[in-house]
Order: sequence, then C-alpha cells, then structure tokens
Amino acid sequence: MATKKYTVTLPEELAEAIRAEVGPGGFSRYVTQAIERRREQDRLGELVDWLETEYGPVTEEELAAAEAERKKIEHAHAERVRAERVAEQQAGQEHHVA
Repeated sequence: MATKKYTVTLPEELAEAIRAEVGPGGFSRYVTQAIERRREQDRLGELVDWLETEYGPVTEEELAAAEAERKKIEHAHAERVRAERVAEQQAGQEHHVA
C-alpha cells in the first residue's frame, strides 16, 4: 500500500507514551492501526444503526442471550488453548525422556 506523510497534532504526553512503548520505528504503524480500528468501529456502528432502523432495537433478552453465547464461546476457546498447552508440555516432556 502506498503511503504519504501527513501532519497531525497529538497531545504531547500521549504521543511520547506511545513512542516509549513502541519505539520510534513503530509509531506510524501504531497510529495507522489505531485509525484502522476506529474506522472499523465506525462502520460497525453504521451497521447497527441500519439494522435497528430495519428491524428495531435489540431487546434486553436478545442482548442477554448474545452475551451468554459470547461467554460460552470464550470459555470453549480458553479450554482449547489450555488443552493445547498441556499437550505441548506433555510432548516436550516425552521428547526429553526419549
């Protein structure tokens, strides 16, 4: 992707804190990713607005069901990661024993 320099004004403390975390070479990448993330959020907000216009607002019951499903998926993912780590540790121990 082609790039172009722009001048933006940022609060000095914020910019210096980011630079300290990512280093001078990572600053542009960090800002680019932050802007991309914000654009994604804006697009999602527009989608939600459109869906609510078309189908009405999401009910509390629907929100609760979606949150329960999200937690279930998050738990399953955590369990899968844990199982993979255990399997990797066991494989590493077997490798040292052999």
